Amino acid sequence: MMTSTKIAFLLILGFFSIVFVQSGLDKVFDKKGNMTFLRKLLGDFFHQNLITVAFISVTILELTSGFLCIAGIFEFLFQDSSFLGLIGLIAGSIALLILLFGQRVSKNYEGAKTLAIYFILSIIGVLLS
Repeated sequence: MMTSTKIAFLLILGFFSIVFVQSGLDKVFDKKGNMTFLRKLLGDFFHQNLITVAFISVTILELTSGFLCIAGIFEFLFQDSSFLGLIGLIAGSIALLILLFGQRVSKNYEGAKTLAIYFILSIIGVLLS
């Protein structure tokens, strides 16, 4: 039976599937534009190599999270298991923490607020899994 808790979990997985696959693919297909933006935003606070490592890490985590959330939807619907979705949400939460750190250090508080909302939703998803 599909309870409101299960529906909420599926909707959260759907949300993060869209958010992280789109964001990760944007980083893959517009690497130059994203790196230019990040170097401008974070260049006064972090070494260029660290920005590159963080960019690659976040891209991998976002894509992993997004695709695990997609797989988690199917796993949840057909096997009544939330393992893949949970791992997807955890990977996404780690990506959000990395992004939040950069936003806070660079004093981009508006960007940090948006990430905080995403993070809260991911934690709710973890609790519902």
